[in-house]
Amino acid sequence: MKLVPAEATLVRVRIAGLTVADNGLMARSDDAAFGAGNLELIREYLAYLRVEKGLRPLTCEAYQRDLLQFAEYQENSNASLAKATREHVSGFLEHLGKHGVESRSMARKLSCLRGFFRWLLLDKRIDRDPTVTLDSPSSWKVLPKSLAQSEVTEMLDRAGRAADHPEADAISLRDRAILELLYAGGLRVSELTGLNVVDLSLAAGRVQVRGKGDKERIVPLGRPAVEAIEKYLSLGRPELQKSKRDAGKLFLSVRGEPLTRQWIWQLVRAAGSHTSPHMLRHSCATHMVEGGADLRTVQTLLGHADIATTQVYTHLALNRLKTVHRMHHPRATRESK
Repeated sequence: MKLVPAEATLVRVRIAGLTVADNGLMARSDDAAFGAGNLELIREYLAYLRVEKGLRPLTCEAYQRDLLQFAEYQENSNASLAKATREHVSGFLEHLGKHGVESRSMARKLSCLRGFFRWLLLDKRIDRDPTVTLDSPSSWKVLPKSLAQSEVTEMLDRAGRAADHPEADAISLRDRAILELLYAGGLRVSELTGLNVVDLSLAAGRVQVRGKGDKERIVPLGRPAVEAIEKYLSLGRPELQKSKRDAGKLFLSVRGEPLTRQWIWQLVRAAGSHTSPHMLRHSCATHMVEGGADLRTVQTLLGHADIATTQVYTHLALNRLKTVHRMHHPRATRESK
């Protein structure tokens, strides 16, 4: 079996040979050609992630793609997943780097492999974790991209003018509410598309969000976001609701169906040429840190399980940190009064 060099092509080839199983995950129809032992390990691990860890199907599918890709690399090295060594993992990452895979994607794949081999070790299927001594290169610590406050303000003002126009339609009202909510709450795309009308508590200025691992959290909303959602609920959503197929979802398409993740990406990209939903999430966190919010608060708002994930935003708000340091550190340079 020849390893396809381009990551996108490799994933596409693999998915082409997969069929959707009853549990919503994918399984190959030609197990023997791929390696039944490897596939069985992957299936068991995905069942563990889905049942015991409570991860969502989309997350499990992403892990599956990464594991299938590494399994194919192992087959070309005549080794199974359970026989993987540190050299195999580092060689896999080096192979990805040579073929143009971005450092952020490589870091994600290594994280996936760490979890997989940790599970094998705890289940006593292997004696040593091949990833335990692998360090993530500093080049992988890519700072998330965020918009300037002026850019976000311009985007939201533009959406607001369209929604406040006397002839504004339901689509304009919906789009404005989506953009306001993405920025105000720092929501992930999957969290936004999963929102139901009953999740809203607009009188209290908050919304209940289901994040990764089906963990729920309460996200506060500012007045602009609350007003945009209220206007959409009263004037926009009734026009879009055409059947009971929406199952109570908050945001609907012109056909009355729940919006998809891909559609949200297209909406945000249309609102700002170089913008993405995740960039609005990063912007929300960055602007809060710049405004003086502590990391624990930002962690709670974004739904990060580990504070280390949130700490990256301190690098994006260095000017604010320097100002606070000059003001409060006894040995910092201060302006004479």
